[in-house]
Amino acid sequence: MGKYILKRIAYIVLVFFILSFLIFMIYNMLPIDKAAQVATEEAKAYKGPNPKEYYEERYEYWQKRYGTDGTKFERYLRWLGLMKLTDGGYNGILQGNFGESTQQGKPVAEMIVEPMKNTIFINIFATILALGITIPLGIFCAVKRGSKRDVGVQVGTLIGYSIPTFIIAIVFIWLFSIILGWFPVSGMQTAGSLEWSASAQFWDRMYHLALPLIVMTFCSLGGMTRFVRASMIEALSMDCIRTARAKGLREKVVIYSHAWRNALLPITTLIIGWFLGIFSGSLMIENIFALNGIGRTYNMALMANDNEVVLALQMFYITIALFGNLLIDLVYGLVDPRVRVNK
Repeated sequence: MGKYILKRIAYIVLVFFILSFLIFMIYNMLPIDKAAQVATEEAKAYKGPNPKEYYEERYEYWQKRYGTDGTKFERYLRWLGLMKLTDGGYNGILQGNFGESTQQGKPVAEMIVEPMKNTIFINIFATILALGITIPLGIFCAVKRGSKRDVGVQVGTLIGYSIPTFIIAIVFIWLFSIILGWFPVSGMQTAGSLEWSASAQFWDRMYHLALPLIVMTFCSLGGMTRFVRASMIEALSMDCIRTARAKGLREKVVIYSHAWRNALLPITTLIIGWFLGIFSGSLMIENIFALNGIGRTYNMALMANDNEVVLALQMFYITIALFGNLLIDLVYGLVDPRVRVNK
């Protein structure tokens, strides 16, 4: 097992460097020069003689400051932190320095901390709620396959699965915020709530997040329920399940101990992938409800050509995906002993 994990980590490191190189080169092919933009603004405000020389001087300064001087490969090595900056020292993502946001003028790491906390908080709640509903519902539909209740659930999940997320969000806002007035339309806190007590601020935030959580949970029900149902139907048709029933085991033992264990392997992939998706944010939901999440931060950085933020988040997503695949393989061995993960 240890040898297998070391091999996979070596593979992860190799893929990480290959993808980081490709992504860095793609973003650096864009016609965006931060140093030139800042130097141009300073040259416009300059009132002294020789504005052209002043511009060139400031341009060279900002190139060294942003690490954009030299060839693209040298810039890539500086960005990673494998090559010294022009003024000396190492300063790159491998050293934990993700650069400075050109849009807000502060370190990227500082800029994404709060949105990341909000995204994790929102998505963990939505994921737990969705799994708590979809897994029992999917098992029930598989056991009662063909019944009126199963057909009704399948029709409902198919409709929910087919409707785009933004349509569901708009309908829920119209119903629960406009018509019923139960929840606010958008935002994460009431104006002036920072002066309230800690507990009052928490419940105020939960009140604002209630509708987004309802929408996220509702949007997740269709696909997961159908997936659990299909896996359980396949497991219930196995010979070992017929043997267990022939031995006279109770139906609950057959379903939850034998069938569910066999159906869990494909479901594990979906569940772990779902949890890994927590860190990527809910771009649509965060934009519709004006939530300060990582998905909305990523979208705003793309719109503003803030490449430092975009690259940092992109590499974060790649790292999560690479280690997530390793985690899925290891969990396979725990869920089903027949799966060997040491080869």
